Amino acid sequence: MATTKTNGTQKHRFLIWGGDGWVAGHLKTLLESQGKEVHATTVRMENRETVLDELDRIRPTHVLNAAGCTGRPNVDWCEDNREATIRSNAIGTLNLADCCFLRRIHCTVFATGCIYQYDDAHPWDGPGFLETDPANFAGSFYSMTKAHVEEIIKHYNNCLILRLRMPVSDDLHPRNFVTKITKYNHVVDIPNSNSILTDLLPASIVLAEHGEVGVYNFTNPGAISHNEVLSLFRDIVRPGYTWRNFSLEEQAKVIKAGRSNCRLDTTKLAAKLKEYGYEVPEIHDAYRQCFERMKAAGVE
Repeated sequence: MATTKTNGTQKHRFLIWGGDGWVAGHLKTLLESQGKEVHATTVRMENRETVLDELDRIRPTHVLNAAGCTGRPNVDWCEDNREATIRSNAIGTLNLADCCFLRRIHCTVFATGCIYQYDDAHPWDGPGFLETDPANFAGSFYSMTKAHVEEIIKHYNNCLILRLRMPVSDDLHPRNFVTKITKYNHVVDIPNSNSILTDLLPASIVLAEHGEVGVYNFTNPGAISHNEVLSLFRDIVRPGYTWRNFSLEEQAKVIKAGRSNCRLDTTKLAAKLKEYGYEVPEIHDAYRQCFERMKAAGVE
């Protein structure tokens, strides 16, 4: 593994894949604020020779893979662009993990928890899905590719796989889950696990720097419904905001791909982070804090 030394201790060097992306930008800002050495790249993950060249040029100790294909404006795009989705989410993700393995580089993969759907064993008010539970949602091509590639890369001993769900930032960026649902004509009202980036991205650095590997549900503890999210948004950020609900059956008529609805169990994540003195707030508290930060920043 490529390293540099400072006063006899290893100095970490981070390389963020998907360097022009939303999550990648947050990671870069976070690492810079921590005084870490960080680089970003937009090299296509599926291009093996250029990936290896980039790794050899930067010589990172840690790769953070925040690249991948989620579709624009949403995952429905993946239904009509399946080859491009496979090339990025399956071939590319696996290729980057393998190249990092060959170069003895730790690789953190920002994956998705949208590979599950509530079922009889996991009702919305019951236990959450564990990291060991097999994926049971194939309602979208996007989710199917992500589930398949996770089954492979989890066997690489250099990979940390972090399952984000419905990520939220402290602004109203177009990729922010809150921004998306405030622009919908209607929303369904089902509890889901969500990921507040301000809480979780620092945790990803902690896990990466300690060399952790394997699969983690990477969300705030608990689940929150769309109506609860929008009520907090209205009460704290945008007084007077209104919205309308519709059923899953009504939603199905206006989307090409199904949407995952699930609660992920975060017991494994909480226990590991506790070892390093880090705690992720419960999702209702986390949203309240997030919206308070938005309000303080003048976001409307």
